[in-house]
Amino acid sequence: MGSVEPEIVRSDRIATVPNALSALRLVGVPLFAYLLLVQHADGWALILLVASGATDWLDGKLARLLNQSSKLGALLDPFVDRLYVVVTLVAFVARDFIPWWLAVILVGRDLILACTLPIYRRRGLPPPDVIYLGKAATFALMCGLPMVLGAQLDFAGAGIARAWGFAFLIWGTALYVWTGIVYLLEARVVARTVPVTGREAQ
Repeated sequence: MGSVEPEIVRSDRIATVPNALSALRLVGVPLFAYLLLVQHADGWALILLVASGATDWLDGKLARLLNQSSKLGALLDPFVDRLYVVVTLVAFVARDFIPWWLAVILVGRDLILACTLPIYRRRGLPPPDVIYLGKAATFALMCGLPMVLGAQLDFAGAGIARAWGFAFLIWGTALYVWTGIVYLLEARVVARTVPVTGREAQ
Protein backbone atom coordinates (compact mmCIF):
# COMPACT_ATOMS: atom_id res chain seq x y z
CA MET A 1 0.00 0.00 0.00
CA GLY A 2 1.25 3.50 -0.83
CA SER A 3 1.78 6.05 1.89
CA VAL A 4 -0.65 8.89 2.26
CA GLU A 5 0.95 12.32 2.10
CA PRO A 6 0.12 14.27 5.27
CA GLU A 7 -1.96 17.37 4.86
CA ILE A 8 0.02 20.58 5.06
CA VAL A 9 -1.01 22.65 8.08
CA ARG A 10 -0.67 26.37 7.37
CA SER A 11 -0.32 28.77 10.27
CA ASP A 12 -1.28 32.44 10.53
CA ARG A 13 2.36 33.44 11.03
CA ILE A 14 3.72 36.28 8.93
CA ALA A 15 7.35 36.58 10.07
CA THR A 16 8.79 33.39 8.55
CA VAL A 17 11.90 32.75 6.49
CA PRO A 18 9.93 31.63 3.39
CA ASN A 19 7.72 34.74 3.57
CA ALA A 20 10.81 36.94 3.87
CA LEU A 21 12.25 35.33 0.73
CA SER A 22 8.96 35.84 -1.13
CA ALA A 23 8.91 39.49 -0.04
CA LEU A 24 12.49 39.88 -1.28
CA ARG A 25 11.47 38.43 -4.65
CA LEU A 26 8.57 40.87 -4.77
CA VAL A 27 10.91 43.83 -4.25
CA GLY A 28 13.02 42.51 -7.12
CA VAL A 29 10.19 42.81 -9.67
CA PRO A 30 10.42 46.59 -10.26
CA LEU A 31 14.23 46.39 -10.21
CA PHE A 32 14.08 43.71 -12.90
CA ALA A 33 11.77 45.86 -15.05
CA TYR A 34 14.08 48.86 -14.60
CA LEU A 35 17.18 46.91 -15.63
CA LEU A 36 15.47 45.44 -18.68
CA LEU A 37 13.42 48.37 -19.97
CA VAL A 38 15.34 51.46 -18.86
CA GLN A 39 18.97 50.44 -18.55
CA HIS A 40 18.89 47.60 -21.09
CA ALA A 41 21.24 45.83 -18.70
CA ASP A 42 20.27 42.38 -19.95
CA GLY A 43 23.08 40.59 -18.11
CA TRP A 44 22.12 41.97 -14.71
CA ALA A 45 18.43 41.38 -15.46
CA LEU A 46 19.24 37.75 -16.28
CA ILE A 47 21.11 37.31 -12.99
CA LEU A 48 18.14 38.74 -11.08
CA LEU A 49 15.64 36.54 -12.93
CA VAL A 50 17.68 33.39 -12.26
CA ALA A 51 18.11 34.39 -8.61
CA SER A 52 14.35 34.82 -8.31
CA GLY A 53 13.75 31.33 -9.68
CA ALA A 54 16.30 29.84 -7.29
CA THR A 55 14.78 31.71 -4.35
CA ASP A 56 11.32 30.48 -5.34
CA TRP A 57 12.55 26.89 -5.12
CA LEU A 58 14.35 27.61 -1.83
CA ASP A 59 11.40 29.16 0.00
CA GLY A 60 9.23 26.13 -0.78
CA LYS A 61 11.90 23.79 0.55
CA LEU A 62 12.43 25.86 3.69
CA ALA A 63 8.70 26.05 4.36
CA ARG A 64 8.63 22.26 4.61
CA LEU A 65 11.97 21.76 6.35
CA LEU A 66 11.33 24.44 8.98
CA ASN A 67 7.62 23.66 9.29
CA GLN A 68 6.85 27.29 8.40
CA SER A 69 4.05 26.84 5.88
CA SER A 70 1.67 29.76 6.30
CA LYS A 71 -1.56 31.08 4.84
CA LEU A 72 0.26 34.24 3.76
CA GLY A 73 2.94 32.20 2.02
CA ALA A 74 0.34 30.12 0.19
CA LEU A 75 -0.98 33.36 -1.34
CA LEU A 76 2.21 35.41 -1.64
CA ASP A 77 4.42 32.82 -3.33
CA PRO A 78 2.19 32.09 -6.36
CA PHE A 79 1.32 35.81 -6.60
CA VAL A 80 5.00 36.74 -6.92
CA ASP A 81 5.49 33.91 -9.44
CA ARG A 82 2.68 35.24 -11.63
CA LEU A 83 3.85 38.84 -11.23
CA TYR A 84 7.35 37.91 -12.39
CA VAL A 85 5.92 36.05 -15.39
CA VAL A 86 3.62 38.94 -16.36
CA VAL A 87 6.29 41.65 -15.97
CA THR A 88 8.84 39.53 -17.84
CA LEU A 89 6.42 38.86 -20.69
CA VAL A 90 5.48 42.52 -21.04
CA ALA A 91 9.14 43.56 -20.99
CA PHE A 92 10.08 40.86 -23.52
CA VAL A 93 7.34 42.01 -25.90
CA ALA A 94 8.47 45.62 -25.48
CA ARG A 95 12.04 44.56 -26.34
CA ASP A 96 10.79 42.32 -29.19
CA PHE A 97 12.24 39.16 -27.65
CA ILE A 98 8.99 37.16 -28.01
CA PRO A 99 5.82 37.53 -30.15
CA TRP A 100 2.99 39.53 -28.61
CA TRP A 101 0.44 36.75 -28.99
CA LEU A 102 2.38 34.49 -26.62
CA ALA A 103 2.18 37.11 -23.89
CA VAL A 104 -1.54 37.65 -24.59
CA ILE A 105 -2.26 33.94 -24.08
CA LEU A 106 -0.36 33.74 -20.80
CA VAL A 107 -1.54 37.03 -19.31
CA GLY A 108 -5.09 36.46 -20.57
CA ARG A 109 -5.23 33.12 -18.79
CA ASP A 110 -4.43 34.78 -15.45
CA LEU A 111 -6.94 37.58 -16.04
CA ILE A 112 -9.69 35.05 -16.79
CA LEU A 113 -8.89 33.07 -13.64
CA ALA A 114 -8.89 36.28 -11.58
CA CYS A 115 -12.56 36.65 -12.53
CA THR A 116 -13.31 33.37 -10.70
CA LEU A 117 -11.99 34.59 -7.34
CA PRO A 118 -15.33 36.18 -6.30
CA ILE A 119 -16.91 32.72 -6.60
CA TYR A 120 -14.73 31.50 -3.73
CA ARG A 121 -14.90 34.75 -1.79
CA ARG A 122 -18.72 34.78 -1.75
CA ARG A 123 -18.68 31.28 -0.29
CA GLY A 124 -16.05 31.97 2.35
CA LEU A 125 -13.53 29.70 0.64
CA PRO A 126 -9.84 30.30 -0.05
CA PRO A 127 -8.62 30.27 -3.65
CA PRO A 128 -7.80 26.77 -4.90
CA ASP A 129 -4.35 25.41 -4.18
CA VAL A 130 -1.87 25.33 -7.03
CA ILE A 131 -1.92 21.87 -8.62
CA TYR A 132 1.26 20.05 -9.62
CA LEU A 133 0.67 20.67 -13.34
CA GLY A 134 0.40 24.37 -12.53
CA LYS A 135 3.74 24.21 -10.75
CA ALA A 136 5.21 22.38 -13.74
CA ALA A 137 3.88 25.07 -16.07
CA THR A 138 5.40 27.84 -13.97
CA PHE A 139 8.67 25.90 -13.76
CA ALA A 140 8.81 25.55 -17.55
CA LEU A 141 8.12 29.25 -18.05
CA MET A 142 10.68 30.25 -15.43
CA CYS A 143 13.26 28.09 -17.25
CA GLY A 144 12.33 29.29 -20.72
CA LEU A 145 12.23 33.01 -19.99
CA PRO A 146 15.83 33.25 -18.65
CA MET A 147 17.03 31.23 -21.65
CA VAL A 148 15.35 33.62 -24.06
CA LEU A 149 16.87 36.55 -22.18
CA GLY A 150 20.27 34.88 -22.13
CA ALA A 151 20.05 34.41 -25.90
CA GLN A 152 20.17 38.20 -26.26
CA LEU A 153 23.71 38.25 -24.87
CA ASP A 154 26.75 37.93 -27.10
CA PHE A 155 28.12 34.43 -26.51
CA ALA A 156 28.72 31.27 -28.55
CA GLY A 157 25.70 29.33 -27.27
CA ALA A 158 23.12 32.08 -27.83
CA GLY A 159 21.39 30.18 -30.65
CA ILE A 160 21.08 27.02 -28.55
CA ALA A 161 19.77 29.02 -25.58
CA ARG A 162 17.13 30.61 -27.80
CA ALA A 163 15.99 27.24 -29.17
CA TRP A 164 15.74 25.67 -25.72
CA GLY A 165 14.12 28.79 -24.33
CA PHE A 166 11.31 28.75 -26.85
CA ALA A 167 10.86 24.99 -26.40
CA PHE A 168 10.30 25.53 -22.67
CA LEU A 169 7.99 28.46 -23.37
CA ILE A 170 5.82 26.43 -25.74
CA TRP A 171 5.64 23.52 -23.29
CA GLY A 172 4.94 25.85 -20.37
CA THR A 173 2.27 27.73 -22.30
CA ALA A 174 0.46 24.50 -23.17
CA LEU A 175 0.48 23.40 -19.52
CA TYR A 176 -0.51 26.89 -18.39
CA VAL A 177 -3.58 26.90 -20.62
CA TRP A 178 -4.48 23.33 -19.64
CA THR A 179 -4.31 24.07 -15.91
CA GLY A 180 -6.33 27.24 -16.51
CA ILE A 181 -9.11 25.07 -17.93
CA VAL A 182 -8.85 22.78 -14.88
CA TYR A 183 -9.20 25.77 -12.51
CA LEU A 184 -12.17 27.09 -14.49
CA LEU A 185 -13.94 23.73 -14.24
CA GLU A 186 -13.21 23.60 -10.51
CA ALA A 187 -14.69 27.09 -10.04
CA ARG A 188 -17.76 26.00 -12.02
CA VAL A 189 -18.28 23.02 -9.71
CA VAL A 190 -17.91 25.24 -6.61
CA ALA A 191 -20.39 27.77 -8.02
CA ARG A 192 -22.96 25.03 -8.61
CA THR A 193 -22.54 22.97 -5.46
CA VAL A 194 -21.45 25.30 -2.65
CA PRO A 195 -24.05 27.80 -1.37
CA VAL A 196 -23.22 31.47 -0.91
CA THR A 197 -22.65 32.35 2.74
CA GLY A 198 -23.20 35.34 5.05
CA ARG A 199 -24.33 38.69 3.70
CA GLU A 200 -23.64 37.58 0.12
CA ALA A 201 -26.57 35.17 0.39
CA GLN A 202 -29.04 37.97 1.14
